Amino acid sequence: MIARLLPLIRKWLLVPLYGFIFDIIDTMKTATKTLSSEVRKLKSLLKDERILSQEKDNEIRSLQEKNQYLLEQFRLAQQKQFGKSSEKHSGQCELFNEAEQLVDEEIAVQVEDKETTNVPRKQPKRKPLPKDLPREMVVIDLPDEEKSCDCCGNDLHKMGEKKSERLKFIPAQIKVIETIRPQYSCRHCEKKETKVQIKIAPVPLSAIPKSIATPSLLSQIITNKFQHALPLYRQEVMFKQHGIILSRKTMSGWTIKASTLFKPIIDYLHQQLLKQPVIQADETTLKVIHEDKNKCYMWVYCSGIDSPSENENQNKIKNIVLYDYHASRAGSCAVNYLKGFDGYLQTDGYKAYEQVNVKKLIGCMAHARRKFKEAQTAQPKNKMGRADLAIKKIANLYGIEKNIKALPANEKYKIRQEKSLPLLNELKEWLDKSIRQVLPKSLTGIAIQYTLNQWGKLSGYVESGDINIDNNRAERAVKPFVIGRKNWMFCNTASGANASAILYSLIETAKTNGLTPFNYLMFLLEELPKQPDDFEYLMPWNVDLEKTI
Repeated sequence: MIARLLPLIRKWLLVPLYGFIFDIIDTMKTATKTLSSEVRKLKSLLKDERILSQEKDNEIRSLQEKNQYLLEQFRLAQQKQFGKSSEKHSGQCELFNEAEQLVDEEIAVQVEDKETTNVPRKQPKRKPLPKDLPREMVVIDLPDEEKSCDCCGNDLHKMGEKKSERLKFIPAQIKVIETIRPQYSCRHCEKKETKVQIKIAPVPLSAIPKSIATPSLLSQIITNKFQHALPLYRQEVMFKQHGIILSRKTMSGWTIKASTLFKPIIDYLHQQLLKQPVIQADETTLKVIHEDKNKCYMWVYCSGIDSPSENENQNKIKNIVLYDYHASRAGSCAVNYLKGFDGYLQTDGYKAYEQVNVKKLIGCMAHARRKFKEAQTAQPKNKMGRADLAIKKIANLYGIEKNIKALPANEKYKIRQEKSLPLLNELKEWLDKSIRQVLPKSLTGIAIQYTLNQWGKLSGYVESGDINIDNNRAERAVKPFVIGRKNWMFCNTASGANASAILYSLIETAKTNGLTPFNYLMFLLEELPKQPDDFEYLMPWNVDLEKTI
């Protein structure tokens, strides 16, 4: 009986258990599918969240960069408007500990207060007036009745004297040169012959024939405008004060005719310029009314140094400054002007100069320093960073140049290879590291990137002792033109602009050779009408005006 019931009992018990187990399995399968779906959804949400977070991080980083850029531009604008424009290195970045600069170079350092000392200041001493100036002696003596002692009444004797100097200005003198040429004829021929021969001395050679302009007057007008930036309309007023009616139109015509007379001298100087080992170049804008383009350009090319040197090696390089007018800033302007030049060309980094076929293109370290100076100016007050360190490293290079300034080119080359080259390599290594640690659009980042882009040109000055570390020579040559432009503002025609280029060239070349432009121009205006075959004796480095004029 029990044996018969066992299968039934087993069946009744196992069937519900199996069903329950199968239900659990089905439920687990369903839960697994649901869980997998939820996991996929969570992964998708997490991915979306990461993308959104990355976008927000990028947006925050972009806003931070913009904020940093705007702060830098604001501080830079404040400096330009209210601060000093000097680029001199203050030496404050020596506060950095260079052994720790690679650990954290974004250190904020409080500027140390300068120690106040009670050292008495030296009283300024007036420089004596030149000894070669004419002197008028004025003796202020005591009256004879006062040349007795107030105590005992005995006569006083002269024990010495006190001297003082004052400078007297004598206004310019204007006089008329009246040229008289007597005419001669034969009385016998007058009575016997139908044709009478009249003899008269030839007309003296003149820079501008049939005009009232003498070399001294032309030189005065030209130097007033192109050296002292005195426009012709002001000179017209000055002449009127002397009772002379001389219109600006007449003076303008004279300057253009004088520039035509000077053209062979400029061409000869151009030939001499192309023979120099190094040429520095720059350009600036010019407004010419009767030109199709809104902006025209005055290009400047120079060689040598700013003033005569006693160094025999430096005298081998002629001091020349030449201006060249073009309505364009295209590279073809420099290519055509420098055709035949095979030396070093030093510029400010303008890409148009890369079209010129020269030995090598040299950059300007002052431009790189200027960008770091802007970054330094834009830093928060009393803060120091990478810009300060870069300026310090560049200042070390300039320190070497200052010490070797008067040395011959071969000695300069040796010292640069020994001292400057290791500093340049150190600077390059620092730039390569720093570019990865700064914001690309920050002023420091822009300065570092500019320096790296120009590195091959910036470091090229160590290849020769004739090359300068910067292009400041050309920038200084541009400055007189820029100052004059602020006064006369524009040229009327292209011929006037070309005339300006010629006259500026002569004046600036005369200055760099230690000549007074007025005397040199007057000398040329007296000699060129004679149509000399050779211009070498007219070159400013060969002229001795004390003997010639």
